[in-house]
Amino acid sequence: MPMDFLRRIKDSQFPLALHDEADIRNAIVLEAAGMIEAQLPPPDMPLTQGASVIFRITPEGRAAISRAERSQ
Repeated sequence: MPMDFLRRIKDSQFPLALHDEADIRNAIVLEAAGMIEAQLPPPDMPLTQGASVIFRITPEGRAAISRAERSQ
């Protein structure tokens, strides 16, 4: 789930390279939602081919993490 992935990477050092297909899929959803800034494969390229890098979690992403942690 993308929010679980976002919480998992919240304390990572960026840029963060992704290699796992599930992580890349989560990053695609989070980037589309404006929660991260990343370089991800284009839609016509296999997910594990090419660079997949998260550059940062956006303020919107940090706010979503805070909301999710308060609701637990």
